[in-house]
Amino acid sequence: MTEIAFKKVELEHKKLISDYFRRYESRSCERTFVNVYLWSRHYPVTFGVVESALVFKSESEEDLAFAYPAGEPEQVRRALEVLKAYCGERNRPFVLYSVTKENFEQLEQWYPGRFQIKYDEDRADYVYESEKLASLSGKKLHSKKNHVNRFKAVYEGRWSYEPMSRENLEDCFQTALAWRRENGCEEDEEKSAEICVTMNALRLFEELELVGGVLRVDGEVVAFTIGEPLSSDTFVVHIEKALSKIPEGYAMINQQFVSHACMDYRYINREEDTGAEGLRRAKQSYRPVFMVEKGRVTEI
Repeated sequence: MTEIAFKKVELEHKKLISDYFRRYESRSCERTFVNVYLWSRHYPVTFGVVESALVFKSESEEDLAFAYPAGEPEQVRRALEVLKAYCGERNRPFVLYSVTKENFEQLEQWYPGRFQIKYDEDRADYVYESEKLASLSGKKLHSKKNHVNRFKAVYEGRWSYEPMSRENLEDCFQTALAWRRENGCEEDEEKSAEICVTMNALRLFEELELVGGVLRVDGEVVAFTIGEPLSSDTFVVHIEKALSKIPEGYAMINQQFVSHACMDYRYINREEDTGAEGLRRAKQSYRPVFMVEKGRVTEI
């Protein structure tokens, strides 16, 4: 029987996984060690190297699926053959998840008509032009610019922006705890997982080599955001939190962070909306330039 040494993702695997993602670029937000590591605390995801390609496995009692392998084309093709054998020997269907259109085109070249893909709208990443998020120029983003201008007028002389650093992490922790209380995270499983990921990102901020921005009003941290480079032309924002008492906090931290930290990148990936209606409206209102669509692949 085909055996593959799948392991839980740990900090010690950062270089190995990051090197694969750096060599085989994608604009999908899943293709970063930080995302894989932080969310693997909550989801049954493990990884292995199969035919020199990097593979992630998601397995529960009900489901077995693999992320599309990262590697040279021939390595990917050989890895897919091994994974198909692995599933066949266990009488499980062969399933791939988080498959982009580019991945599926490659699959279709190798196995024409053998697979089908079902895209999941809730999992598509929103990608924006950094220049637009920084300047908020143009009619379509006029309301966003108004939010930023209102914030600057109301808190004139009382607000400041600074990069996230060891010196302000504790203040950000306190803001995250306040956000948790405001948002009823104890009663909501998804929000509870989200705030756990946020706390771990703050706790491991330096080890994970993250980039962050902090917004203060009267010295208090009222919003913060965390991200990292995703590919040569794209930066990904993983986390953004603002206190409800500052209505324009989200608009302001978004604009300030992009202006100060992301202008070396053409695009900003702000991840998916997970099907949450309010989040979807907010992400659409910033007018994405394109979406990174991802789907689930099964054999026909």
